Amino acid sequence: MKRPQYLFLVLLFSFFMYNACTVNNVTIKDEIGEVFTANNVSGTFGMFDNSRGGFTIYDLDRFKKGYPPGQTFNIMTALIGLNVGRVSDDSSLITVTDTSSVPPMKVYDAFHQSSSDHVSVLAKMIGRDTIKYWVDSVKYGNKKIDKANTAYWENDSLTISADEQLGLIKRLYFRQHPFRASVQESVKKMIIVENNAEYQLAYQLGVVQKNGKQLGWVVGWMEENRHVYPFVINFDAEAGVDTKEVGVKLAKEILLSVGFFKGRM
Repeated sequence: MKRPQYLFLVLLFSFFMYNACTVNNVTIKDEIGEVFTANNVSGTFGMFDNSRGGFTIYDLDRFKKGYPPGQTFNIMTALIGLNVGRVSDDSSLITVTDTSSVPPMKVYDAFHQSSSDHVSVLAKMIGRDTIKYWVDSVKYGNKKIDKANTAYWENDSLTISADEQLGLIKRLYFRQHPFRASVQESVKKMIIVENNAEYQLAYQLGVVQKNGKQLGWVVGWMEENRHVYPFVINFDAEAGVDTKEVGVKLAKEILLSVGFFKGRM
């Protein structure tokens, strides 16, 4: 693989494959597959333990394969929109002008609710060329944006692997992207779903309708005992399934299975 944002992970996997007796910072956990099976879906999971430098992976082959990002691309849209000033902050209103049935919504709410109508308007406000510039700068997935389709995050033009998503969300948490630190901090806050004295859980959900089925994403991090663990879930579900609900359920059940929510991590 040539993309530098996940080259370090590829090298790590290669080293693991040839030095299995001495390297212990990559753990392939096949038992995580039971959680996917119990929820009638198939998929992959990857997590990085930043304090120990270790990876936990289920289904390495799928983990490296590219898929449309769906609403997880909202992370990039929000970063770009705030960084270039198309919206001033997460309280800015986005108005869908082509229909009166969709009320204006704040950036924070549009992001949190994965409102395709409002995020599409924000993407148009930013402009394709500007988005392409930042997609190239961040080296987002295959960096291909279809000129003929405004919803390029939902078709097969722009794709990204779970591997690459893990690197992106890790760098967002540590504000290592080429955006202003204040912008990255603002987007980080938008992703937080649960925040209490015991843990912080943050994620962005994504759903893509594909070949009569659904592709689901959960991209975020778990923070417990002052340690952060970026994670990614990518899965297939049948048509008619509430993919977002399943994604949240998968995230919590997998995190529980690897030791979270027990105060031990």
